[in-house]
Amino acid sequence: MARLTTTYPTTFTFLFLSLLLSSAATAVDPCSSSTSTDDPTRISVIPIYSKCCPVSSPAPPPPHPSSLLDTVNHLAARDHARVSSLISPTAAADVPIAPGKQLFNIGNYVVRVTLGNPNRTFAMVLDISNDLTFVPCTPCSGEGCSAADPPLAFFDPNASSYWAYDCPSELCSHVPGGSSCPAGKCLYNQSYGGDSHFSATLGTDFLFLGGYYISGFAFGCVHSISGGSIPAQGLLGLGRGPLSLLVQTDQLYSGVFSYCLPSFNSYYFSGTLKLGPIGQPKFIPTTPLLKNPHRPSLYYVNMTGVSVGSVKVPIPSKSLGFNPKNGAGTIIDSGTVITRFVGPVYAAIRKEFRKQVKGPFSSLGAFDTCFAANEDAGAPVITLHFQGLDLVLPMENSLIHSSSGPLACLAMAAVPKNVNSVLNVIANLQQQNIRVLFDEKKSVVGIARELCN
Repeated sequence: MARLTTTYPTTFTFLFLSLLLSSAATAVDPCSSSTSTDDPTRISVIPIYSKCCPVSSPAPPPPHPSSLLDTVNHLAARDHARVSSLISPTAAADVPIAPGKQLFNIGNYVVRVTLGNPNRTFAMVLDISNDLTFVPCTPCSGEGCSAADPPLAFFDPNASSYWAYDCPSELCSHVPGGSSCPAGKCLYNQSYGGDSHFSATLGTDFLFLGGYYISGFAFGCVHSISGGSIPAQGLLGLGRGPLSLLVQTDQLYSGVFSYCLPSFNSYYFSGTLKLGPIGQPKFIPTTPLLKNPHRPSLYYVNMTGVSVGSVKVPIPSKSLGFNPKNGAGTIIDSGTVITRFVGPVYAAIRKEFRKQVKGPFSSLGAFDTCFAANEDAGAPVITLHFQGLDLVLPMENSLIHSSSGPLACLAMAAVPKNVNSVLNVIANLQQQNIRVLFDEKKSVVGIARELCN
């Protein structure tokens, strides 16, 4: 059989190579910028183990990005401490740590934030359940400052236009845990992640984010860390309290923001954080936001049930009901990795899931319902029901597959056994590739599928 060959004219070849080289020269590096070039209010949200993440990975190094099950288990090791701190901001979780294994408060997603004048850019952890933005500052004392892994990036208040708030002052009255006034400055102590504690001074400086310079932005300047570590380059607080970014920029962004979190295996891509009402989805299903005066930072929603396949799981109403007196209900959180349900709720979901999937079942890390599966076929779809809104989870948001063999795990769990919890937490794994819109003025949360990778 004659071999078919194709030849190209010399002129065509030259033009083709010229176009190819031109495209390569003008290609956009997805890691080169913190915002979209056509819309500065679209801020990149970067997975902590992404190639684009400016924060170096902690030791021990994470698994290869293709080992998604291992990566999620690695990140979810902090969930116990996280959930404990959400239930009680002053609680210190008793978190079991495997021999030779350290846990780090590295967060799951970061955004680039610029502080000061002259300025410095930090990759801050995105956290919607904490109000006050904070950053490590010089000088810093304590083991958490010098032995942190990854190493901390420090803001130098003496080399910027920063100044510390006097004490007493109105803003100082809102700092976590109350304030003290050494030398007349606003000093406060805060726990983070359940096992870390730090001391910081409330101060103010310029913030550059989403295409805008914001003067007089209040944040914590951390100068002492004990216990575990804190996020290496600080935290961006998007909670609902008076010191959050959302409240401080109310006149600019009108209490509106949204995010779309990329998958943990999006090694080369990032999601987006969008600030303000402009450019948000116009038609998006919504559910009401609920307010808990005892936990004003948290985004409570009215979750009404869960379906596994076509079966509405029988769940006691008191296990989902909102009760501000004891903190019961359901919140949306960006820092917890896998969704955690209170004991009776998770037991009912697991029972129905196992009934439909058959077995045998095994446990692996944070997951107690793992089974042999080469693909998603045959696994039931899980739907989370909220007031006025049903969230049908994509299969990759409810099942985690192992790359080492035909194994899949139900990507949910019960709250820690050592935590007396009445709080259900919708975590970031279940929010991936979904646009989640928060509108504080309208008091709603919007949820819609979107490919953010």
